[in-house]
Amino acid sequence: MDSKKTNRETIGAQAVPGISPNSRVQALIDRRDKLAREHKRDLYVDNPEFLVYHWSGEAEAFSPATGEHAAAEDKRINLGDHNCRVDIGIPFPYTEEMPSKKNGHSNDPENFGADYAFFMDHSPAEIHPHEQIVGEFHWQLDEARRFRYPEKQRELGRQARQLGAGGISFNHTTPDLSIGLSLGWKGLLEKIRSNRSKYEEYGNQQSVQYLNGAEQVALSISRFIARHAERAEELSAAESDPELKENYRQVAQTCRAISQDAPKTLQQAVQWIQFYLLADRIIGHGNGYGRLDQLLIDFYRNDLEEGRITREQARDYIAELYLKYGGNYFSFGGRNRELEDATNELSWIGLEAYDMTGGYNHLGVMWHPDMDPDFFEYACDVVGRHGAGTPTLVNYDVMRYSQLRSGVSEDDAWNISYSGCQWYCTVGNEYNDQDLNSLVLVQPMQRAMKRAAGEGSKTFDDFWQIYDQEVQKTADILRDFKNKTYEWQARIWPEIVTSFCMHGPMDKGKDVTDTRAVNNNYTSVNVLGVPNVSDSMYAIKKLVYEEGLCSMSELLEAVENDWEGREPLRRRFLNLPKFGNDIDEPDTMGIRVSEHIRETLESRRNIKGFHFRPSLFQYMGHTYAGPMLGATPDGRKAAEPLAHGMNPMHGRNTEGIVATANSFTKLDFRKYQGGSFQIELEPSFFQRDERRGPVVAMFAKSFFEKGGVQINLNVIDIDTLKDAMANPEKDEYQDIVVKVTGYSAHFVVMDRQFQSEFIQRVNYEDL
Repeated sequence: MDSKKTNRETIGAQAVPGISPNSRVQALIDRRDKLAREHKRDLYVDNPEFLVYHWSGEAEAFSPATGEHAAAEDKRINLGDHNCRVDIGIPFPYTEEMPSKKNGHSNDPENFGADYAFFMDHSPAEIHPHEQIVGEFHWQLDEARRFRYPEKQRELGRQARQLGAGGISFNHTTPDLSIGLSLGWKGLLEKIRSNRSKYEEYGNQQSVQYLNGAEQVALSISRFIARHAERAEELSAAESDPELKENYRQVAQTCRAISQDAPKTLQQAVQWIQFYLLADRIIGHGNGYGRLDQLLIDFYRNDLEEGRITREQARDYIAELYLKYGGNYFSFGGRNRELEDATNELSWIGLEAYDMTGGYNHLGVMWHPDMDPDFFEYACDVVGRHGAGTPTLVNYDVMRYSQLRSGVSEDDAWNISYSGCQWYCTVGNEYNDQDLNSLVLVQPMQRAMKRAAGEGSKTFDDFWQIYDQEVQKTADILRDFKNKTYEWQARIWPEIVTSFCMHGPMDKGKDVTDTRAVNNNYTSVNVLGVPNVSDSMYAIKKLVYEEGLCSMSELLEAVENDWEGREPLRRRFLNLPKFGNDIDEPDTMGIRVSEHIRETLESRRNIKGFHFRPSLFQYMGHTYAGPMLGATPDGRKAAEPLAHGMNPMHGRNTEGIVATANSFTKLDFRKYQGGSFQIELEPSFFQRDERRGPVVAMFAKSFFEKGGVQINLNVIDIDTLKDAMANPEKDEYQDIVVKVTGYSAHFVVMDRQFQSEFIQRVNYEDL
């Protein structure tokens, strides 16, 4: 049967813009929006250094909102409502009773598991009116359990920061939820116990201890779900409203069923996923969760066949998953194992659920040339109408090729999933340590300039050799720092819940973060400032070494003094052609700089036996890095931000969106681990009453055919944002959501410096 035709006939023709929620779902949407406005979903970092280096010496991870590790409120930086927890403004009430506080802390899985189980057992089971998918949390484990690496690792981190590198290893992979959906908690526990018996017989005490800790964690999650069933039964018994009474009864029935057994219906499967995500995020912030349409399609089809569900009910369940969790890094589309189009009914329903609820989210649609064109156009229409960067549009074939090029097997690489910000991951078979490692490329360039000024380099080739040596130094210290981290990671902060749904860890009695626990263990590195460095290197080549406008010493003095008193010189450096305008010379330098850092990182190996991979992206460090690093030879002053990822520096791409896309796609993104093309469109980009889907789809398809890997698209009026920044209390601005970099957030909630940087970007008014 032609699956595309089936989807069009049964699904696509009925997909209409502006799907309205019923009163029950609308009440849940209103609650979500209220939590955002009241800053109950905000995510923080301790300081600007953490944003730039993804490690600051003070912070091992994102700043907990409460507890002993939390930064002072006047110091920490608000990233916006990008959190999955619901902040109630108080620390975990039982911190001093944690087993590690009463009985002694040790870095081993049994000690960790005891703390996790206590933490889960003392987290409330809450059910709010109108919910049919339940479960949320108020604290993360690092708010109550000590989380700190040994001094040797921290000293290497300080050295790395001085040379322009840093990073944490923390919860950035993609578990295969089909494992848990097929086994349930009882099945997972049986697997743990069976493997533990095997390792007891072998005398492998290390694996026995790990599985002991895993058992504690799994049992506590099962108990947590059962407590929700008990709470729902209590609420149902006390409720007089017939509709709410029945609602609570259904919730109780669902939670009771999945507290041990594998889910059998779509509602049970969605509820199982919600509890798993909650349990996983208590350990850390960051995982993606795979291909939701593939995970749920069989549950949906079985329910339809048995008459248990309607299409609208299915959409409501998935909408609730989005509303409960917030930061949903799920993906849709892509190809199946036979490399055919994998789009199905749940792909449509999953997008319709977002179309109905709107707001901030992080869903991804994985395009390929054989994708159902109606579905892709609908995805583009959703992102165009909502204007908030959801869904993210990504190129499945480029991602798969990138994985194959890295050495991932074909059997693993087909099951690739967009998983967060700019990154992607092989589902269940890869711990890719992605998105939270940083190499600040400006710093080795600055050191090279000082050396060239002192050593008197005569040609640009001489300067490039010095630059190469300094980049190598930064890559070496990053490798050493990460490897020291990997020596301790599985002991300091094991990701046990993630490990439940990975292929390998429970069978091997090893945490997913451990060596050889899964098939693939790459280290991916965000590279900050590539466009600034490439524009700077092009300017140095032209004006210092070819035209002799000034010496390296004079240029160095000018940038170290923030171009003070040297405005005519700055203008010469600033006004040279820049990357992003489809001009070959500066674009060729951009390719040379990018390829150099790629080759440098790929030549390094981690202690797990895998190479380092570059990602042409940076989370939000570009916003704060300017004053920390100082001015640069591209004409940038210290107060200005750096370029975001591989996107041209603010204001420099003056030839339109097509020219910028052409520059961007001169790079071969199959060789990198992500690189998002950030687009801000004015509403005037579209004709009045014009359907936005075909316009966005036409551009996206062209971009992907040229080899682009990801599009983040906002449609927003800059004057509106400026007024929202000046008057954040106005009601009409409360629901404005923007795709910041790889994540979305309500604009008025974000740190003001983030707002300012966003407004400085180029907003395209036409092609």
